[in-house]
Amino acid sequence: MKDYVQVPAAELEKPYEFTSTRESPTFLYLRVCCCCSALRPRYKRLVDNIFPEDPKDGLVKTDMEKLTFYAVSAPEKLDRIGSYLAERLSRDVVRHRSGYVLIAMEALDQLLMACHSQSIKPFVESFLHMVAKLLESGEPKLQVLGTNSFVKFANIEEDTPSYHRRYDFFVSRFSAMCHSCHSDPEIRTEIRIAGIRGIQGVVRKTVNDELRATIWEPQHMDKIVPSLLFNMQKIEEVDSRIGPPSSPSATDKEENPAVLAENCFRELLGRATFGNMNNAVRPVFAHLDHHKLWDPNEFAVHCFKIIMYSIQAQYSHHVIQEILGHLDARKKDAPRVRAGIIQVLLEAVAIAAKGSIGPTVLEVFNTLLKHLRLSVEFEANDLQGGSVGSVNLNTSSKDNDEKIVQNAIIQTIGFFGSNLPDYQRSEIMMFIMGKVPVFGTSTHTLDISQLGDLGTRRIQIMLLRSLLMVTSGYKAKTIVTALPGSFLDPLLSPSLMEDYELRQLVLEVMHNLMDRHDNRAKLRGIRIIPDVADLKIKREKICRQDTSFMKKNGQQLYRHIYLGCKEEDNVQKNYELLYTSLALITIELANEEVVIDLIRLAIALQDSAIINEDNLPMFHRCGIMALVAAYLNFVSQMIAVPAFCQHVSKVIEIRTMEAPYFLPEHIFRDKCMLPKSLEKHEKDLYFLTNKIAESLGGSGYSVERLSVPYVPQVTDEDRLSRRKSIVDTVSIQVDILSNNVPSDDVVSNTEEITFEALKKAIDTSGMEEQEKEKRRLVIEKFQKAPFEEIAAQCESKANLLHDRLAQILELTIRPPPSPSGTLTITSGHAQYQSVPVYEMKFPDLCVY
Repeated sequence: MKDYVQVPAAELEKPYEFTSTRESPTFLYLRVCCCCSALRPRYKRLVDNIFPEDPKDGLVKTDMEKLTFYAVSAPEKLDRIGSYLAERLSRDVVRHRSGYVLIAMEALDQLLMACHSQSIKPFVESFLHMVAKLLESGEPKLQVLGTNSFVKFANIEEDTPSYHRRYDFFVSRFSAMCHSCHSDPEIRTEIRIAGIRGIQGVVRKTVNDELRATIWEPQHMDKIVPSLLFNMQKIEEVDSRIGPPSSPSATDKEENPAVLAENCFRELLGRATFGNMNNAVRPVFAHLDHHKLWDPNEFAVHCFKIIMYSIQAQYSHHVIQEILGHLDARKKDAPRVRAGIIQVLLEAVAIAAKGSIGPTVLEVFNTLLKHLRLSVEFEANDLQGGSVGSVNLNTSSKDNDEKIVQNAIIQTIGFFGSNLPDYQRSEIMMFIMGKVPVFGTSTHTLDISQLGDLGTRRIQIMLLRSLLMVTSGYKAKTIVTALPGSFLDPLLSPSLMEDYELRQLVLEVMHNLMDRHDNRAKLRGIRIIPDVADLKIKREKICRQDTSFMKKNGQQLYRHIYLGCKEEDNVQKNYELLYTSLALITIELANEEVVIDLIRLAIALQDSAIINEDNLPMFHRCGIMALVAAYLNFVSQMIAVPAFCQHVSKVIEIRTMEAPYFLPEHIFRDKCMLPKSLEKHEKDLYFLTNKIAESLGGSGYSVERLSVPYVPQVTDEDRLSRRKSIVDTVSIQVDILSNNVPSDDVVSNTEEITFEALKKAIDTSGMEEQEKEKRRLVIEKFQKAPFEEIAAQCESKANLLHDRLAQILELTIRPPPSPSGTLTITSGHAQYQSVPVYEMKFPDLCVY
C-alpha cells in the first residue's frame, strides 16, 4: 500500500493563490502522508522520527529514547530495526548525505550499547554490514566513523559467541588503511590510526574465543603483522619503549601511529598461545627481509625485544627456534645480513635466558657452530680466490664482514652459555670441545674437509674463544666437576700445537675453570711479588676430590705446562699465562705432594733453559728463567718456609745485580740486553735442588722426590698436535724410568756386523752388571718416583694380565662332552657327533 493519497488532476490544475506555508501543496502532501503514517510499522516510524529535517540539528534525543525503549521492550524487533537503519544508511552513503550517515551510526551505536540479549546477534549482522559500507566508501571521514563504531562494538562482551561470523573483510580493509598514502599528511595519519585501531578491535573481538581462531590463520597474520610493523617503522623519531609494556597516555595513542601500532603489536603477541605463536612471528621475518632491515638491524632488534617481552615466558623457545630457522634459510646471504640476524638472536637469548629456554639449548649452539664453520669456510674461500688489484679490496671487505659474523656468533654463544645453570653449562662445554678439530684425529664432530689448514686454524681459534666465553664466571665446587677427564684430555690437546694463540686460549679456559675464588686478577702479569700477603689471596682447604684429581691428572697438567714453556713462538703473554697456571694450581689444588711436584717442574724448566736441548732462542731461555724465578718466589711465600724463602730471595737479589735478564721485570721490556750464553754463569744465579731440599726437609716436607728429575711422559699427542717431538730429547730418561731396556743395548738398524760386534754380543760378562743396574733403577724408582707414574705402569701390566686371563678362560670354559653327541652343522645339515664313553674325561670326584 502506498503511503500517500492521489489528488485529482483537475484539482491540481485549478489556480490557487498561496497565502501561507500551511496552505501550500507540499504541506498538503505531507499532511496526507502523516494521515497514512499510522499504517506504517511502528519500528519504522520510530526510526524515521530520530532523523531531523536538517541534519545539522543532530539526532533527536527524545525520539531516540523512545526507539531505545521500544528495542529493549521488544528485542525481537532489533533485527528489523537494524535492517531498516542499514537500508537508510546505504541510501544516504550513495547520495553523499554525510549528516544523516552520522546520525544513523550514532543511533546504531546507542542501540548496540543498550541492548544485551540473544536477539542482538541478527542486529549485529546489520551493524557490521553498515560498518563495511562506510569502510568501502572513499571518504576518509566515513572510514574513520565506521572504524570508531567497530571499535565500540569490539569492546562489547557477548554472552555466547557467534561461530558463523567472520572478519576477513575487516582484516583486509583495516590493513589497507594502515598503508594509506593520502596526499594530505594529517588525513593520512588519521586513516592509519583508524586502521590500527580497527585491527586492535578485530584482535580483541576474536582472540578471546578459543573456538573462533580464524584470526591466527596465516592469511590474516600476513596482513595484520606487516601493517603494524609498517607504522612502527615509519616514525623513527619516536622514543619507543624497549622494555615490558607500560600504559602510555591517551594523547600519544591517538596522535602517534607508531605508539598505537606498537601497543597493538604487544597486545596481539600477549594473546598468542602455543599453537599460533609461529604464525604471529613468521610475518616479522618476511617484513624485515622485504624491506632489507637486517643491515642495519636497529629496527629488527627493537621488534624482537617487543616480541620477547610480550609473549608468555614458556613460549620463548619458539621464537628462538624461528630465528635459528631463518638464519639457516639465509645462510648464503651477505655477511652483514647474517650478522644482523645473529645479533637479533643474541638479544632474544638475553631475554629468554632469564626465564624458560626449553629444549633448544643444544640446538642453539649446534646451529651457531655450524654457521661459524660456514663463515670461516666463506672467509677461506675468499682468501684463496682473491687476486691482485680491485679484487683484493673486495676480498678484504668480505673478510672483515665475515669477522663481524664470527664475533657476533662468539658473543651470542658466550652470553647464552654464561646464563645457563651449571649442569647445562658443563654439557655445552663438552659439546663445544667436541667440535674443536685437532690435526691427525677424527674425534671432533665438525666437518673441516673444505677449510684447509688456514681455515682449520681459524675455526680452532673461534671455537676456543667461544669456549672461553662459556666458561667465564663458571664456579664449580670441585675441580673434578669443572675439569672431568672427558673434557680435560681434548682441552689440553691444542696446548701442544704450533700456534701461540691457540695455547693462550687453552690456558685462559683452564684459568676460568680453576679460579674458584677470583684470584686471577690479583696474579695478572708475571713479576716478582715482594709480599704475597698484600694480594689477600683467597683459598680454602684442599678437599679430598681435588686431591684425587691431582693424583690422577697432575702429571698431565705438569707435562703441558713444561712443553708449553719450551715452544719457540712463545710471546710475553704465553709466559704470563703459564705463570698464572702454576700459581692457580698452587692456590686451588696444592697439598704438600703437589708443591714438591711443582718445584720439581720449575727446576726441570730451569735445567732445560740452561742445557737448551731444543735450541731455543736466547729470549725464550731467559723468559723461562724469569718464569721460574717468579713462580718460586710466589710458592715460597705461599708455603711460608723461611729457609726456602731466604734461598729464593738471595738468588733473585744476585740476579738483580748480575743478571737482570733472568727476571721478568727486565726480560719482557722492549729493549733488554741478552747474554750470549748461559753456560758461563755462576751457580749462585740458579735455584739449587739440594738447597731447596734442605730447606723444605727441615720443615717436615718429604723431599726424597726432589732428587728425581722431572721428565714429561711421552704420548701420542706429540704426533697428533704437529709439534716437535720430545722423544729424541728425553728418550733415554723415559726408557730408564719406564723399566725398559737401556739405550746402550739398542742396536742401530744400520750398524755394521763385524767380528767385534759378534764377540760383544756373545760375551755375557757385562750382562750381569746391566741386570744389577736395572734392578737398582727399579728399586730407586719405587722409592722416589711419583706414585702416579708407578700406578700407571702397574695398571698397564694389570690390564695385559686380565686380557690374557680372559683369552684363557674363553678357551677352557666350554660345555662338557655328551655321549649323545654334539650338534654340528655341515653343508647346511645338522649332524650329531657322538663321543664314546671310554674317551670322555671325567673329574676325579666322578670316578670310583
